[in-house]
Amino acid sequence: MSRAFTREDDSEGQIADIGERPVSTHRNLVTTAGLAQIDKSVAELREDLAKAEADADRERIATVSRDLRYWSARRENAELSEPEPDSDVVRFGMTVTIEDEDGKRKAWKIVGEDEADATKGSVSHVSPMAQALFGKTVGETATVNGKEWEIVKLEV
Repeated sequence: MSRAFTREDDSEGQIADIGERPVSTHRNLVTTAGLAQIDKSVAELREDLAKAEADADRERIATVSRDLRYWSARRENAELSEPEPDSDVVRFGMTVTIEDEDGKRKAWKIVGEDEADATKGSVSHVSPMAQALFGKTVGETATVNGKEWEIVKLEV
């Protein structure tokens, strides 16, 4: 059979379906730094999109467009939340120092989902740790994964 009558490979010249980035169903609480991070991401992605369009890089356009849709949606529903400076209970945006039974201390800043990074000492407000700490004061305990932690310090 002649090649003229065969079907070309469907994947040739097409971009793989990259799908959308899932957007959380939780409230999008953000700190001042988190809001700045979102704004920076949107600005950088707009620049990247312009470059990809100038280069006619379809795959890059698709990827950057998807990420820009995600960050734009996160910016639209961002709720800036700052704790009151004199608050004596754990709230969003605070850094909470906790201590276990062995005297080991760990400080966690409670932040928005997109800015949480455990390696840098921050946890999402929807994490089990943050949920266990919310509303408690210095001296109270919180149990997470069967381990008890005492709150020893709060910082705004």
